[in-house]
Amino acid sequence: MYNHLTNKIQPIPLDDYLVGVVAAEMPASFPAEALKAQAVAARTYIMQRLSPGGIKNSLHPGADVSSDPREGQAWISREEMEKRWGKIKSLEYYYKIKWAVDNTQGQVITYKSQLIFPAFHASCGGSTENAEEVWVTSAPYLKGVPCPFCADPNPDRQVTYTLADLDQKLKTNLSAIPVSTSKNKVVAITKETNTGRPKEIKLGNKTYSATMLREMLNLRSTRITWTLTDDKITFTTKGYGHGVGLCQYGAKGLAEQGKSYNEILKHYYTGVEITEMR
Repeated sequence: MYNHLTNKIQPIPLDDYLVGVVAAEMPASFPAEALKAQAVAARTYIMQRLSPGGIKNSLHPGADVSSDPREGQAWISREEMEKRWGKIKSLEYYYKIKWAVDNTQGQVITYKSQLIFPAFHASCGGSTENAEEVWVTSAPYLKGVPCPFCADPNPDRQVTYTLADLDQKLKTNLSAIPVSTSKNKVVAITKETNTGRPKEIKLGNKTYSATMLREMLNLRSTRITWTLTDDKITFTTKGYGHGVGLCQYGAKGLAEQGKSYNEILKHYYTGVEITEMR
């Protein structure tokens, strides 16, 4: 593993890596079945890279994965766990996560006997999204599903920009549009996904994919609405992340309803099996 904090490649046992990933990627306070679902997803991700002919890390030759969340799964050390949670709580959470890893030992997610790309995100805001609506490629197991049990306690966030700020960031002409102009000619959805998320949004004279707009404006998700007042636009987003695959707060909600990690994974990844590695 390439450790982006030390800028070094460090050997690490698989299970130790998985504990660090689950600790970094999912709140340790979540129910055990949600943590087990995350552990199986994390194991599937790394096994894609370890298997013959699997995905290789071209950024850091000699390392199978990176700890940098911008390059894949996040990972934290035992020392970082203690910094985040304190000495006593970090021991409780470490063993809780280790139990989740140990009790899913060797299990991965497959579709037609092939390892899947186990996409996941924090919260979907009510339904997940088809992969092809967010990225260039599609996957038969990454289909949007209803998620009424998404347990994110604070799904909505607001960000306000002046029209001048948006013109600078997006190279639009919003400031030049007369005040009397209809609001839907200033900002409008031009395409929607099957789940009702904006797919393309027109701002003044420019049209952007919702995914690109999310990145450019540092929005939490593509489930976007907005209000236009005078010379400002306030964007409201629901959920956090790209919306594809496992919804972590949805996994929490399902676990709280008594669902097993198998049931959680099969809800979010269409047509998959939980398989024992050989």
